[in-house]
Amino acid sequence: MTLLDGLTWTNRFADLGPDFFTELPAQGLPDPHWVARSPGCAALLGWPADWAEHAEALAAFSGNATWPGMRPLASVYSGHQFGVWAGQLGDGRALWLGEVSTPGGLQELQLKGGGLTPYSRRGDGRAVLRSSIREFLCSEAMAALGVPTTRALCITGSQLPVRRETVETAAIVTRVAPSFVRFGHFEHFAHHQQHGALRCLFDWFVAHHAPECADADEPPVALLQRVSLQTADLLAHWQAIGFCHGVMNTDNMSMLGLTLDYGPFGFMDAFDPGHICNHSDDRGRYAYARQPAVAFWNLHALAQALMPLMPIATDQEAEASGERLIAAVESFRERFASQMLGHMRAKLGLAGEAPGDQALADDLLKMMAASGADYTITFRRLSRALSEPQALRDQFIDRAALDAWLPRWRERTAPDAEARMLAANPAVVLRNHLAEGAIRAASQGDFSEIERLLKVLSRPFDEPENPADAALPPDWAQSLEVSCSS
Repeated sequence: MTLLDGLTWTNRFADLGPDFFTELPAQGLPDPHWVARSPGCAALLGWPADWAEHAEALAAFSGNATWPGMRPLASVYSGHQFGVWAGQLGDGRALWLGEVSTPGGLQELQLKGGGLTPYSRRGDGRAVLRSSIREFLCSEAMAALGVPTTRALCITGSQLPVRRETVETAAIVTRVAPSFVRFGHFEHFAHHQQHGALRCLFDWFVAHHAPECADADEPPVALLQRVSLQTADLLAHWQAIGFCHGVMNTDNMSMLGLTLDYGPFGFMDAFDPGHICNHSDDRGRYAYARQPAVAFWNLHALAQALMPLMPIATDQEAEASGERLIAAVESFRERFASQMLGHMRAKLGLAGEAPGDQALADDLLKMMAASGADYTITFRRLSRALSEPQALRDQFIDRAALDAWLPRWRERTAPDAEARMLAANPAVVLRNHLAEGAIRAASQGDFSEIERLLKVLSRPFDEPENPADAALPPDWAQSLEVSCSS
C-alpha cells in the first residue's frame, strides 16, 4: 500500500467553472531535491511520518507529476495594492492542486513557484529558495504560536537559476489551507460588473466555508461580519506578538481570517510602533501600528465588492444596504479592541479585568518604545520579573519610569502570573537573522539549519537549547532588508 492509496481528493473550486480559473499543469523543477518537510503539517493532513519517502511525493511537490485526483489550476482575482486599484491579478506563481480529505476536514494544497500562469503578468512564475524558506518556517512558526495561518508542508529545490536582484535558485513551497480565497476574488468580479459570477462565487463560498450565513436575513451582511470578526482576531494576534506582514494588499487578505502570503514579513526586534518591515513600502502604509487600520480599510473594499449582492432596486434601498454592510465592517473595531486587550492581559499575567488595564499596557509599550526595548525579550523577561526584576530593568533607559510602573502591574497580577505569562510570551520567534542563517546554509546545500529551526519554532514557549535563538539579534542583522521580492 502506498501513500496514494489512502488519499481522497475533491475539487470543489473547479466546480465554479472556467470564469474563475485556468486549468494548466505546473512547470516542474529540473532535477529536484527535498529542502524541508514539516512533520506538523503532515500530521494535520493525517499523513504518515514517512510520506516523503514515497517515490511519487518528490515528483508531485516539485511540479513534475500529479497524483490521481489532483487537478492543477490557477485562479483569477484582482485587488488594491498599497491602497491603489491594481486591476486583474491572480495566481501568478501558484497552482491549486485540489482538496484532500484529512481528519480535520478538507484541506487545499497549493504549489507556490510552479511556473508561469496566465496571471503571471511580468513575472516568471517562480519562487526562489530564499523566499520559500522564509514562508515555510514562518507558516509553521505562526501555527505553533496559535496564530491563524496557512500552513507549509514542504519545500523542493533545484539548481534552476532565477533572477531577482541577483541570480538565485528556484524552489517550490507547498502550502495548505482550508481555502485560499481572498478579498480580491470578490473584488475582481464586482469591479468587472460580472454580477452573475460574483453571486456564484458568493454562494459557493458560503456553502462550503460559511454555511451559517446562508440562513441569515441578509447573507452578504452576515458573511462580511464573519470575515470582519475573524480579521479582527487575526490582527490582534499579529499585534500581540509583534508581527508585521509587510504587504497587506486586499489580494493578500484571507476570507477565512488566515495569515496569507508570507513575503516581506518581520517580527520586530526593538519595539517601534512605526516599524516598517518591507523595504519596498517607502511611505510606511503597512507599518506595525497601521496594520489594524489597513485591515479595516481592506474590509471596506470587500464591503464595496459585496454591494451588488444587496437589494438595490431604488436609491433608498441602495443607501440602506450600504449602511448595513458598513455596520458589519464596524464590528471589526470593537472586536479588535477587546481581543487586543485580552492578549495584553494574558501577556501581563493580569487577574480578571479592571478598568485601568488598557492604560497599564499602553504605559508599558510607551516605555518600551522610548527605550527601543526588544519586543519579544521584554515580555519574556517580564514573565519572570516577579522573581527576577533586574533582567527586565536592563531593557529600559528610564528605569525610574519602569520602577513606578512595576507596583501598578504587581497589584494586578494573578497568583499564577508567571506560568500564564510564560505561556503567552514566546521565547523564540522567527527573527530575520535566524531565517537568514538558515538561508545562507541552504544556499551552500546544507538544509540542517532549516530542520533545526523548525523544531525550535514548533515549541516557541520553551526556552531553546541554544540561547542564541532567544537572544538579541547580532549587529549584522541591522543590515538585513526584506522587500516585495523576498
